[in-house]
Amino acid sequence: MNDPRVAQSSFPRISAETLHAYVRAIWEQAGSSPREAELVADHLLAASLTGHDSHGVSMIPRYVASVGDNELKLNLHAKVVRDAGAVLTIDGVKGFGQVIAYEAMELGIERAKRLGICAVGLHGAHHIGRIGHWAEQCARAGLVSFHFVNVAGDPLVAPFGGTDRRIGTNPFCAAYPRSGRPPLVLDFATSAVAFGKVRVAYNQGKQVPPGALIDNAGRPSLEPKVMIEPPVGSLLPFGGHKGFGLASMCEIFGGALSGGFTSHADTLGTNHAIINCMLSVIIDPAAFDAPNAEAEADAFIEWVKASPLASGTERILEPGEAERLTRADRETHGVPVDPTSWQQICAAALAVGMPAEQIERWATHLQ
Repeated sequence: MNDPRVAQSSFPRISAETLHAYVRAIWEQAGSSPREAELVADHLLAASLTGHDSHGVSMIPRYVASVGDNELKLNLHAKVVRDAGAVLTIDGVKGFGQVIAYEAMELGIERAKRLGICAVGLHGAHHIGRIGHWAEQCARAGLVSFHFVNVAGDPLVAPFGGTDRRIGTNPFCAAYPRSGRPPLVLDFATSAVAFGKVRVAYNQGKQVPPGALIDNAGRPSLEPKVMIEPPVGSLLPFGGHKGFGLASMCEIFGGALSGGFTSHADTLGTNHAIINCMLSVIIDPAAFDAPNAEAEADAFIEWVKASPLASGTERILEPGEAERLTRADRETHGVPVDPTSWQQICAAALAVGMPAEQIERWATHLQ
């Protein structure tokens, strides 16, 4: 794959430390406990640092609107509703996904270390954000994991061969830990692009790649406004029927098997809430009779990266490497935030009661 890094954005940048403090302050102002505000800030900042701006700090306005709808519930915790040993079913109780998913993974990690494997069915959590964050949490504990996620009742994607939205963007994620080195992490929406990336493109006045969108009449479009301004169109699945098939299995594994729900006529949402369900399988690699597993994984990665480069390709990146390169740049130079997103974040801060003069002081940190 190509190195996705581009010239530094012309958008204003803000240091990671300052942005984390601002996000934390917004949620404490909204009523979150200090620990909840910290976990939310940790997650949103990490997403922005790794280049997943669609799941980063730009989500704050949507979350504030969901609090206003009384859908996102502050200061709640993951609730185990069934414990079957190596299988846990957890109710997210519409709590902050950044808290609920963290706690669900901690429970699954403990169980997998004890039993060798644990399947965690999480349902009913408010938006759990970038799924790679949870795979990385498992990898830091030395555990392999893979995750099927649905966006319940919020269809944005047309089925293969269809012309209107019937499926969520339904991410799939997997991670493989490595001793002394960053894990291999695969994390992608099953739509050609995530909806959040369309929203960011809309805010930035950019087009989206060909093959990502259709308008309300089912015609291909490059304009993100077809997903934002009525009459709205649809995202397309990546890879045609293959992406559609994987999205369908994420819907069923994540939504139905977890004890949650899938998208259909009876479950469509009508507010700002984003409800996620996730099936996570967490495995201790030491439980297998595979003493050479890491060496074999390393040999494969080295073999792949030694391929002669195609024209225009600077290097072959392993899964998760692109995010690490982006993070290194943004930790050094700050996180770019487009003016529209910044205004929306500040409006959200004002909506939760943060004084205007305090918001203005945060703006002075933009570079």
